[in-house]
Amino acid sequence: MALRPEQLEAQLEKTLGALYVIHGDEPLLALEAADAIRAAARRRGHAEREVLQVERGFDWSVLTHAGASLSLFGGAKIVELRMPSGKPGADGAAAIVAYCARPAAEIVTIVSLPRLDRTAQSSAWFRALSGAGIVVDVFPIERARLPAWIGARLARQDQRAAPEVLEFIADRVEGNLLAAHQEVQKLALLAPRGALSLEAVREAVANVARYDAFDASAALLVGDTARFARVIAGLKNEGEAPTLVLWAIAEDLRALARVQDGVQAGRPFDQLMRENRIWGTRQAAVRAGLRRIARSSIDRAIRRAAEIDRAIKGVAKADPWEGFIRMGLELAHGSSA
Repeated sequence: MALRPEQLEAQLEKTLGALYVIHGDEPLLALEAADAIRAAARRRGHAEREVLQVERGFDWSVLTHAGASLSLFGGAKIVELRMPSGKPGADGAAAIVAYCARPAAEIVTIVSLPRLDRTAQSSAWFRALSGAGIVVDVFPIERARLPAWIGARLARQDQRAAPEVLEFIADRVEGNLLAAHQEVQKLALLAPRGALSLEAVREAVANVARYDAFDASAALLVGDTARFARVIAGLKNEGEAPTLVLWAIAEDLRALARVQDGVQAGRPFDQLMRENRIWGTRQAAVRAGLRRIARSSIDRAIRRAAEIDRAIKGVAKADPWEGFIRMGLELAHGSSA
């Protein structure tokens, strides 16, 4: 069984599983999921907790012993297996498969993993984990879902905010979910219960947004010029290298051109996505780009990318960051497909 973090609480209220796999790349949500499982286990009498941290030279026989022994106090216990690298090696893989084959009735196991690629998720040891327990998939909160997520967190502390206020908070904390959590908690201390005004939130919430180059590329493709400009400014202020930003944008522009050519030739869209290694949320941005950007506009944007590259290398006297903004404005005003 696979669950999203927001589905976990309801599952724990119904029943407590024997094994949970927390798998993903959002530390706050992973931490909260593990806390919820531990709390549910303790309510059901699992008083003792044994934490196994997998590091170089880890002795996998410890896992076998943990699964075979009950609590020192004679009751049920919690066993936590933490694998920061997500790579157990041959000995670890065998130990995990054996552990899953002989689950102990009085033990709740929590396995914490980073986001694994398709190959790792197809391995025998991960299949054994997912077959024996419940996989909690922890994905980052997408920008479009962030205001609703913030609104739900505010509701937990008897506060609410209008959509424009939620958007304001989301703009300030985008890409930094731990900071978003902290800012919501700050509002519980600084603002009264009930409706929050934009003025009160503006005074309390810091600008702690974090962006990466792919955020800029996604905003460019979907036509969100305001967000594109905000991300570019944020990357510049954070000291990001314009070379990386250019690479991410140019890669997506070239992929968009190839997919558009393939669609025009009658080739299957899903096949084109696979060939161009366009996965996950990046697919939505490319789909939006196909609907709104003409091929001539893509070609102009690629030429603009070449100009930015010359500016980065010092061949042309221009500011590459200003070049990114011009690219965004040109695509916004000349992109009818």
